Amino acid sequence: MKRDILDFSSPLFVLAPLAGLTDLPFRSVVKKFGADLTVSEMISSNALVHNSQKSLKMVQKSPLERPYSVQIAGADEGIVRGAVEILNGIDGIDIIDLNCGCPVPKIVSHGSGSSLLKDLDKMGRIIATIKRYSRKPLTSAKIRIGFEEKRPVEIAKVCEEAGADFIAVHGRTRAGKFKSEVDYEAIRKIKEAVSIPVIANGDITSYEKARWVLEYTGADGVMIGRGAVGNPWIFYQLRHGVGQIDPSVKREIILEHFDQMIRFYGDYGAVLFRKHLHTYSKGGYEGASAFRERINRTSDPEAMRELIASFFAPANRLVARKAAVETPS
Repeated sequence: MKRDILDFSSPLFVLAPLAGLTDLPFRSVVKKFGADLTVSEMISSNALVHNSQKSLKMVQKSPLERPYSVQIAGADEGIVRGAVEILNGIDGIDIIDLNCGCPVPKIVSHGSGSSLLKDLDKMGRIIATIKRYSRKPLTSAKIRIGFEEKRPVEIAKVCEEAGADFIAVHGRTRAGKFKSEVDYEAIRKIKEAVSIPVIANGDITSYEKARWVLEYTGADGVMIGRGAVGNPWIFYQLRHGVGQIDPSVKREIILEHFDQMIRFYGDYGAVLFRKHLHTYSKGGYEGASAFRERINRTSDPEAMRELIASFFAPANRLVARKAAVETPS
Protein backbone atom coordinates (compact mmCIF):
# COMPACT_ATOMS: atom_id res chain seq x y z
CA MET A 1 0.00 0.00 0.00
CA LYS A 2 1.38 3.38 -0.97
CA ARG A 3 1.13 5.25 2.31
CA ASP A 4 1.40 8.65 0.70
CA ILE A 5 -1.98 8.02 -0.92
CA LEU A 6 -3.99 6.23 1.77
CA ASP A 7 -2.92 5.46 5.31
CA PHE A 8 -4.87 2.58 6.80
CA SER A 9 -3.15 2.82 10.19
CA SER A 10 -6.36 4.40 11.48
CA PRO A 11 -9.92 3.95 10.17
CA LEU A 12 -10.71 5.71 6.91
CA PHE A 13 -13.96 7.56 6.26
CA VAL A 14 -15.01 7.25 2.64
CA LEU A 15 -17.86 8.76 0.62
CA ALA A 16 -19.54 6.12 -1.53
CA PRO A 17 -20.38 6.84 -5.16
CA LEU A 18 -24.08 7.57 -5.70
CA ALA A 19 -25.46 8.34 -9.14
CA GLY A 20 -26.86 11.86 -9.37
CA LEU A 21 -25.88 12.76 -5.81
CA THR A 22 -22.14 12.54 -5.19
CA ASP A 23 -21.17 15.13 -7.78
CA LEU A 24 -18.14 17.39 -7.44
CA PRO A 25 -19.85 19.98 -5.17
CA PHE A 26 -21.06 17.34 -2.70
CA ARG A 27 -17.73 15.52 -2.70
CA SER A 28 -15.80 18.72 -2.08
CA VAL A 29 -17.98 19.48 0.95
CA VAL A 30 -17.53 16.11 2.65
CA LYS A 31 -13.83 16.21 1.84
CA LYS A 32 -13.44 19.63 3.44
CA PHE A 33 -15.34 18.57 6.54
CA GLY A 34 -13.89 15.15 7.25
CA ALA A 35 -13.88 12.47 4.52
CA ASP A 36 -10.54 10.81 3.83
CA LEU A 37 -11.46 9.60 0.37
CA THR A 38 -14.04 10.61 -2.22
CA VAL A 39 -15.14 8.54 -5.22
CA SER A 40 -16.66 9.75 -8.47
CA GLU A 41 -20.11 8.71 -9.53
CA MET A 42 -20.00 5.39 -11.37
CA ILE A 43 -18.82 5.97 -14.96
CA SER A 44 -19.39 3.62 -17.87
CA SER A 45 -16.16 2.38 -19.43
CA ASN A 46 -17.96 2.23 -22.74
CA ALA A 47 -18.98 5.90 -22.43
CA LEU A 48 -15.40 6.91 -21.68
CA VAL A 49 -14.07 5.02 -24.68
CA HIS A 50 -16.65 6.74 -26.88
CA ASN A 51 -15.56 10.15 -25.59
CA SER A 52 -18.79 10.99 -23.76
CA GLN A 53 -18.46 14.60 -22.64
CA LYS A 54 -20.93 13.99 -19.84
CA SER A 55 -18.77 11.17 -18.51
CA LEU A 56 -15.59 13.23 -18.80
CA LYS A 57 -17.27 16.01 -16.81
CA MET A 58 -18.13 13.47 -14.13
CA VAL A 59 -14.43 12.67 -13.80
CA GLN A 60 -13.62 16.27 -12.85
CA LYS A 61 -12.53 16.77 -9.25
CA SER A 62 -12.25 19.54 -6.71
CA PRO A 63 -8.74 20.70 -5.73
CA LEU A 64 -9.65 19.50 -2.22
CA GLU A 65 -10.05 15.91 -3.42
CA ARG A 66 -6.72 14.32 -2.66
CA PRO A 67 -6.78 11.38 -2.76
CA TYR A 68 -9.46 10.90 -5.39
CA SER A 69 -10.90 7.71 -6.85
CA VAL A 70 -12.72 7.27 -10.15
CA GLN A 71 -15.13 4.35 -10.27
CA ILE A 72 -15.74 2.63 -13.59
CA ALA A 73 -18.16 -0.09 -14.65
CA GLY A 74 -17.49 -2.53 -17.43
CA ALA A 75 -17.81 -6.13 -18.56
CA ASP A 76 -15.38 -6.26 -21.49
CA GLU A 77 -11.65 -6.38 -20.78
CA GLY A 78 -10.75 -4.51 -23.96
CA ILE A 79 -13.22 -1.71 -23.29
CA VAL A 80 -12.06 -1.46 -19.67
CA ARG A 81 -8.46 -1.25 -20.83
CA GLY A 82 -9.41 1.59 -23.17
CA ALA A 83 -11.17 3.43 -20.35
CA VAL A 84 -8.15 3.00 -18.10
CA GLU A 85 -5.85 4.40 -20.77
CA ILE A 86 -8.09 7.47 -21.08
CA LEU A 87 -8.02 7.95 -17.31
CA ASN A 88 -4.24 7.59 -17.37
CA GLY A 89 -4.16 10.83 -19.36
CA ILE A 90 -6.17 12.77 -16.77
CA ASP A 91 -4.24 14.29 -13.88
CA GLY A 92 -5.42 14.18 -10.30
CA ILE A 93 -6.77 10.64 -10.20
CA ASP A 94 -5.14 8.46 -7.54
CA ILE A 95 -7.28 5.33 -7.66
CA ILE A 96 -9.26 3.47 -10.32
CA ASP A 97 -12.07 1.46 -8.77
CA LEU A 98 -14.10 -1.27 -10.44
CA ASN A 99 -17.80 -1.44 -9.61
CA CYS A 100 -18.73 -5.05 -8.89
CA GLY A 101 -21.81 -4.33 -6.85
CA CYS A 102 -24.34 -2.10 -8.59
CA PRO A 103 -27.71 -3.95 -8.54
CA VAL A 104 -29.55 -1.72 -11.03
CA PRO A 105 -31.13 -3.90 -13.77
CA LYS A 106 -29.82 -1.71 -16.60
CA ILE A 107 -26.25 -2.21 -15.39
CA VAL A 108 -26.66 -5.90 -14.59
CA SER A 109 -28.20 -6.63 -18.00
CA HIS A 110 -25.05 -5.32 -19.65
CA GLY A 111 -22.91 -7.71 -17.60
CA SER A 112 -21.47 -4.95 -15.42
CA GLY A 113 -21.82 -4.10 -11.74
CA SER A 114 -23.01 -6.97 -9.57
CA SER A 115 -23.40 -9.16 -12.66
CA LEU A 116 -19.65 -9.77 -12.40
CA LEU A 117 -20.32 -11.67 -9.16
CA LYS A 118 -21.81 -14.45 -11.30
CA ASP A 119 -18.52 -14.89 -13.17
CA LEU A 120 -15.64 -14.47 -10.75
CA ASP A 121 -13.05 -15.45 -13.34
CA LYS A 122 -14.15 -12.53 -15.50
CA MET A 123 -14.27 -10.20 -12.51
CA GLY A 124 -10.72 -11.18 -11.62
CA ARG A 125 -9.51 -10.67 -15.19
CA ILE A 126 -11.03 -7.20 -15.36
CA ILE A 127 -9.47 -6.17 -12.03
CA ALA A 128 -6.14 -7.55 -13.28
CA THR A 129 -6.55 -5.56 -16.50
CA ILE A 130 -7.01 -2.35 -14.54
CA LYS A 131 -4.02 -3.19 -12.36
CA ARG A 132 -1.84 -3.97 -15.37
CA TYR A 133 -2.64 -0.94 -17.51
CA SER A 134 -3.34 1.74 -14.92
CA ARG A 135 -0.63 4.29 -14.25
CA LYS A 136 -2.46 5.49 -11.15
CA PRO A 137 -1.07 4.55 -7.73
CA LEU A 138 -3.88 2.25 -6.57
CA THR A 139 -6.51 -0.15 -7.89
CA SER A 140 -9.60 -1.09 -5.89
CA ALA A 141 -12.95 -2.84 -6.23
CA LYS A 142 -16.37 -2.31 -4.68
CA ILE A 143 -18.18 -5.60 -4.20
CA ARG A 144 -21.27 -7.17 -2.72
CA ILE A 145 -21.18 -10.48 -0.86
CA GLY A 146 -22.83 -12.43 -3.68
CA PHE A 147 -25.31 -12.26 -6.52
CA GLU A 148 -28.06 -14.47 -5.15
CA GLU A 149 -26.15 -16.66 -2.70
CA LYS A 150 -23.57 -15.33 -0.25
CA ARG A 151 -19.95 -16.01 -1.28
CA PRO A 152 -18.16 -13.23 0.59
CA VAL A 153 -14.74 -14.74 1.22
CA GLU A 154 -14.49 -16.32 -2.23
CA ILE A 155 -15.31 -13.02 -3.94
CA ALA A 156 -12.89 -11.06 -1.77
CA LYS A 157 -10.04 -13.49 -2.39
CA VAL A 158 -10.53 -13.19 -6.15
CA CYS A 159 -10.17 -9.41 -5.83
CA GLU A 160 -7.04 -9.80 -3.74
CA GLU A 161 -5.43 -12.32 -6.08
CA ALA A 162 -6.24 -10.14 -9.10
CA GLY A 163 -4.24 -7.29 -7.63
CA ALA A 164 -6.73 -5.02 -5.88
CA ASP A 165 -4.94 -2.90 -3.31
CA PHE A 166 -8.08 -2.68 -1.17
CA ILE A 167 -11.79 -3.44 -1.41
CA ALA A 168 -15.04 -1.87 -0.25
CA VAL A 169 -17.71 -4.39 0.73
CA HIS A 170 -21.44 -3.74 0.65
CA GLY A 171 -22.84 -6.33 3.02
CA ARG A 172 -25.76 -7.47 0.86
CA THR A 173 -26.18 -9.76 -2.13
CA ARG A 174 -27.43 -8.34 -5.40
CA ALA A 175 -30.77 -10.02 -4.67
CA GLY A 176 -30.92 -8.03 -1.42
CA LYS A 177 -30.61 -4.75 -3.34
CA PHE A 178 -30.88 -1.95 -0.75
CA LYS A 179 -33.57 -3.34 1.56
CA SER A 180 -32.39 -6.64 2.99
CA GLU A 181 -30.52 -6.72 6.29
CA VAL A 182 -26.84 -5.95 5.94
CA ASP A 183 -24.63 -8.90 6.86
CA TYR A 184 -21.83 -7.34 8.87
CA GLU A 185 -20.68 -10.78 9.92
CA ALA A 186 -19.82 -11.49 6.28
CA ILE A 187 -17.71 -8.33 6.19
CA ARG A 188 -15.92 -9.47 9.33
CA LYS A 189 -15.19 -12.84 7.73
CA ILE A 190 -13.75 -11.09 4.68
CA LYS A 191 -11.52 -8.96 6.88
CA GLU A 192 -10.21 -12.07 8.61
CA ALA A 193 -9.61 -13.89 5.33
CA VAL A 194 -7.68 -11.37 3.22
CA SER A 195 -4.53 -9.36 3.78
CA ILE A 196 -5.58 -6.24 1.86
CA PRO A 197 -7.55 -3.46 3.62
CA VAL A 198 -11.33 -3.84 3.76
CA ILE A 199 -13.80 -0.94 3.93
CA ALA A 200 -17.29 -1.72 5.27
CA ASN A 201 -20.38 -0.38 3.50
CA GLY A 202 -24.13 -0.66 3.89
CA ASP A 203 -26.74 1.08 6.06
CA ILE A 204 -24.23 3.25 7.90
CA THR A 205 -26.51 6.16 8.68
CA SER A 206 -25.21 7.63 11.93
CA TYR A 207 -22.05 8.34 13.85
CA GLU A 208 -22.92 5.64 16.38
CA LYS A 209 -23.60 3.05 13.67
CA ALA A 210 -20.31 3.83 11.95
CA ARG A 211 -18.36 3.34 15.18
CA TRP A 212 -20.18 0.08 15.86
CA VAL A 213 -19.52 -1.27 12.35
CA LEU A 214 -15.82 -0.50 12.67
CA GLU A 215 -15.62 -2.28 16.01
CA TYR A 216 -17.74 -5.29 15.00
CA THR A 217 -16.22 -6.00 11.61
CA GLY A 218 -12.64 -4.96 12.32
CA ALA A 219 -12.74 -3.17 8.97
CA ASP A 220 -10.11 -0.62 7.99
CA GLY A 221 -12.73 2.03 7.32
CA VAL A 222 -16.35 2.75 6.56
CA MET A 223 -17.88 3.85 3.27
CA ILE A 224 -21.01 5.97 3.63
CA GLY A 225 -23.41 6.70 0.78
CA ARG A 226 -27.10 7.25 1.43
CA GLY A 227 -26.33 7.93 5.08
CA ALA A 228 -24.52 11.09 3.99
CA VAL A 229 -27.29 12.48 1.77
CA GLY A 230 -28.88 15.31 3.71
CA ASN A 231 -26.39 14.48 6.43
CA PRO A 232 -22.88 15.26 5.12
CA TRP A 233 -21.82 16.32 8.63
CA ILE A 234 -21.55 12.63 9.52
CA PHE A 235 -17.97 12.89 8.26
CA TYR A 236 -17.37 15.88 10.54
CA GLN A 237 -18.68 13.81 13.44
CA LEU A 238 -16.40 10.90 12.61
CA ARG A 239 -13.36 13.10 12.03
CA HIS A 240 -13.81 14.96 15.32
CA GLY A 241 -15.20 12.06 17.34
CA VAL A 242 -18.40 13.82 18.30
CA GLY A 243 -21.84 12.24 18.48
CA GLN A 244 -23.49 15.65 18.47
CA ILE A 245 -22.94 18.54 16.13
CA ASP A 246 -23.48 22.23 16.70
CA PRO A 247 -26.18 23.82 14.48
CA SER A 248 -23.69 26.52 13.44
CA VAL A 249 -21.41 23.86 11.94
CA LYS A 250 -24.37 22.33 10.13
CA ARG A 251 -25.23 25.75 8.70
CA GLU A 252 -21.63 26.26 7.57
CA ILE A 253 -21.64 22.93 5.74
CA ILE A 254 -24.95 23.66 3.98
CA LEU A 255 -23.73 27.07 2.82
CA GLU A 256 -20.46 25.55 1.61
CA HIS A 257 -22.43 22.97 -0.37
CA PHE A 258 -24.54 25.71 -1.95
CA ASP A 259 -21.48 27.80 -2.85
CA GLN A 260 -19.82 24.80 -4.48
CA MET A 261 -22.98 24.11 -6.52
CA ILE A 262 -22.91 27.66 -7.91
CA ARG A 263 -19.21 27.43 -8.73
CA PHE A 264 -19.66 24.16 -10.62
CA TYR A 265 -23.05 24.61 -12.31
CA GLY A 266 -23.31 28.40 -12.50
CA ASP A 267 -26.57 30.14 -11.57
CA TYR A 268 -28.53 26.98 -12.42
CA GLY A 269 -26.89 25.41 -9.40
CA ALA A 270 -29.44 27.26 -7.28
CA VAL A 271 -32.26 25.37 -8.95
CA LEU A 272 -30.40 22.07 -8.64
CA PHE A 273 -29.81 22.75 -4.95
CA ARG A 274 -33.52 22.77 -4.16
CA LYS A 275 -33.60 18.98 -3.77
CA HIS A 276 -30.81 19.18 -1.21
CA LEU A 277 -32.58 21.93 0.72
CA HIS A 278 -35.71 19.82 0.89
CA THR A 279 -33.66 17.18 2.69
CA TYR A 280 -31.61 19.54 4.85
CA SER A 281 -34.73 21.33 6.12
CA LYS A 282 -36.23 18.17 7.61
CA GLY A 283 -34.12 18.44 10.74
CA GLY A 284 -36.58 20.03 13.13
CA TYR A 285 -36.50 23.59 11.83
CA GLU A 286 -39.44 25.86 12.51
CA GLY A 287 -41.20 27.03 9.34
CA ALA A 288 -39.65 24.31 7.17
CA SER A 289 -42.71 23.92 4.94
CA ALA A 290 -42.88 27.63 4.19
CA PHE A 291 -39.13 27.67 3.55
CA ARG A 292 -39.41 24.88 0.99
CA GLU A 293 -42.20 26.73 -0.78
CA ARG A 294 -40.04 29.87 -1.00
CA ILE A 295 -36.95 28.15 -2.33
CA ASN A 296 -39.08 26.36 -4.93
CA ARG A 297 -39.89 29.80 -6.34
CA THR A 298 -36.34 31.15 -6.04
CA SER A 299 -33.70 30.75 -8.72
CA ASP A 300 -31.47 33.77 -8.04
CA PRO A 301 -28.29 32.56 -6.25
CA GLU A 302 -27.90 35.61 -4.02
CA ALA A 303 -31.52 35.55 -2.91
CA MET A 304 -31.37 31.82 -2.25
CA ARG A 305 -28.16 32.13 -0.23
CA GLU A 306 -29.77 34.76 1.99
CA LEU A 307 -32.76 32.47 2.55
CA ILE A 308 -30.44 29.59 3.46
CA ALA A 309 -28.33 31.67 5.84
CA SER A 310 -31.40 32.95 7.63
CA PHE A 311 -33.34 29.71 7.80
CA PHE A 312 -30.46 27.59 9.08
CA ALA A 313 -29.33 30.14 11.67
CA PRO A 314 -28.81 28.38 15.03
CA ALA A 315 -31.57 30.49 16.58
CA ASN A 316 -34.16 29.03 14.20
CA ARG A 317 -34.76 25.84 16.11
CA LEU A 318 -37.85 24.39 17.70
CA VAL A 319 -38.44 25.94 21.12
CA ALA A 320 -37.81 22.72 23.00
CA ARG A 321 -34.61 22.18 20.96
CA LYS A 322 -35.54 18.52 20.61
CA ALA A 323 -33.58 18.35 17.37
CA ALA A 324 -30.96 21.00 18.09
CA VAL A 325 -28.23 18.40 17.93
CA GLU A 326 -29.19 15.62 15.58
CA THR A 327 -27.81 12.19 15.15
CA PRO A 328 -29.66 10.48 12.29
CA SER A 329 -30.87 6.99 12.99
